[in-house]
Amino acid sequence: MQLRDIASWNSLIFGLAQGSQASEALDLFKRMEVEGLKPNEVTVMGVLSACSNMGDFKEGEKIHGFIRNQKLDINVQICSALIDMYADCGFVDKAYGVFDNMGYRKCLVTWNTMIMAFARDGDGHKALKLFEQMEKAGVQPDAVTYLAVLSACNHAGLVEDGVRLFNTMGKHEVKPNVKHYESLVDLLGRAGRLKEAYNLINSMSMVPDVVLWQSLLGACRIYKDVEMAEIALRKLVEMGSNNCGDFVLLSNIYVVHERWNDVGRVRDAMKNREVKKVPDFSYMEVDGSRHKFFTGDKSNARWKEIYSKLDEIRFKIKELGYVAETSCVLHDIGEEEKENQLCYHSEKLAVPRVNFGLVNGNL
Repeated sequence: MQLRDIASWNSLIFGLAQGSQASEALDLFKRMEVEGLKPNEVTVMGVLSACSNMGDFKEGEKIHGFIRNQKLDINVQICSALIDMYADCGFVDKAYGVFDNMGYRKCLVTWNTMIMAFARDGDGHKALKLFEQMEKAGVQPDAVTYLAVLSACNHAGLVEDGVRLFNTMGKHEVKPNVKHYESLVDLLGRAGRLKEAYNLINSMSMVPDVVLWQSLLGACRIYKDVEMAEIALRKLVEMGSNNCGDFVLLSNIYVVHERWNDVGRVRDAMKNREVKKVPDFSYMEVDGSRHKFFTGDKSNARWKEIYSKLDEIRFKIKELGYVAETSCVLHDIGEEEKENQLCYHSEKLAVPRVNFGLVNGNL
């Protein structure tokens, strides 16, 4: 384009930020300043979104400084975006600082953003306290508010608070949607209240979705409830779900109860339905090069060093009382073999990402 106005720059920055090219959006923002075009509120919203997507706290702070200098922090939407950015980067205290400094200018979106920030940080008590402050301030909660506070209860394991809040939604004339049910079912399931979670799903006025039954199935894995797991998987199959993880979860439960014939039956069902298990893998970046590892992988040139370091870690943590949870190994083999399989799992102890970093002296 021979002539680029502010709308052109903003459109491209927003498009890049939302299209998984956040780094390019940030570069474009810097180039925009070099070319002498002054960013406006829309530009700032776009570049804050880019910082959130990258988790780039340092660049986010620079943008915050620009916002203060240009006195753009009087804009409620920009402040909400700042809260979201700091929360995404893991600096919830800074997010709350922005929220607190807004004073009376807070809107519903601002309250919701801050409650969700506490929820993502796992601080359910602060989220609940903020929800109460919101009500006292006369701000009417909406469906997003309730989803945020239910999510906070879920992350913090506040079961009774979650149930109580769900039951008060009608007081504010907020009708529960499937996301609210998903959050409560997950909360009940994690607490071992599987029958309540199952009854809640059956009480819904809307058709349950796949996520609801998957949440229940995941809880059955934790509490080794075969009967409920079979019901959940049957429902998922009826809904046309072909997710390998669903079948593996049920198979895991059969393994715990040493029902090897049922394990074989699940595997046959996976073959008949052409359900393929995607192998787990992990990435590690060293000196600008990215390395990919699979379970039991020996393709890396330094695999002997990596395994040696992993064995060293394993023996040290055993001395501290670590005992491998071998019940999730899907094979009828000896305990020692099961432990060896787990030891070289791609996700075990964040290995090989951490392990390869240790070998290379990065950690």
